[in-house]
Amino acid sequence: MNIEVTRINDEIQKNPENYVISANEDYIYRLKKIVNDIILHQKERPVIVLAGPSGSGKTTTALIIEKLLTEAGHRTHTISMDNYFCSLTEEEKQLSFTGKMDLESPARIDNELLNSHIEMLSKGMTIEIPKYNFGTSQREPVGKKFKREHGELVIFEGIHALNPDVITVPDSQICKIYVSVRTRVTCNNIILHPSKIRLMRRMIRDSNFRQRSLRETMNMFESVEAGENKYIMPYKYRSDYDVDTFLSYELSLYRGTLLEKLHEMNDIPELADVTEVMENLLPVDESAVPYDSMVREFIGNGEFN
Repeated sequence: MNIEVTRINDEIQKNPENYVISANEDYIYRLKKIVNDIILHQKERPVIVLAGPSGSGKTTTALIIEKLLTEAGHRTHTISMDNYFCSLTEEEKQLSFTGKMDLESPARIDNELLNSHIEMLSKGMTIEIPKYNFGTSQREPVGKKFKREHGELVIFEGIHALNPDVITVPDSQICKIYVSVRTRVTCNNIILHPSKIRLMRRMIRDSNFRQRSLRETMNMFESVEAGENKYIMPYKYRSDYDVDTFLSYELSLYRGTLLEKLHEMNDIPELADVTEVMENLLPVDESAVPYDSMVREFIGNGEFN
């Protein structure tokens, strides 16, 4: 799907608040259709796995699905697979800052711990969910104790959730969801690839929550994209449900935060298309964005942050 900058600007000029509300309502409507199907198969498939590349909106989408299921009377819990990352050594940290480390590799996941926890949860046993600190790149030793009660659902979300070598639960016992940006934004002769939209999301998120500069995030772009093509995209065919997480107003929302900083990075040719698209968009103020919007995952101050 393509959407033109002129169309986005026309809608913003008419009524930015209504445009934002309409886009969010459409997203919730599409997720509700998936939730209704999950409910139909909850007895035989109590575990839901949700995967997607970096910046796809996995975390908030999983939490919205959790909320919708719980509101429908089916208590649900979301566990981030990020917390099962192995700690980085000092040498690995330096390599990651320069984009020379394969941060997307499934080898970063502690498979043994993850799968033992899935098995324990299925048997009603108590686990201690670890906590990964992105600021220090370390998995903290003390986590949160959790027990899945009978009839409850559990969502595991992470970039490798569809990789059968990472999660070994039989397909017959899980619902599989793949989320990513599928929409392309067009402006003049530019067709902005979805990976660039996810890059903008990561720039904002990393700056807000992971103590990384925009340039550091950009330095990792090539490595991250290569890892996605190698480790994530090959498994998206396994999904039962596909979700395009793009919200039509979101680039206008990011404009105020990113445009000036993008001008400061005009020495990076890979960002020329992003900069031009942002220059041609009308802005949307953060105050117009609901607290339960998926894009709050990146800009912060949301219901699920």
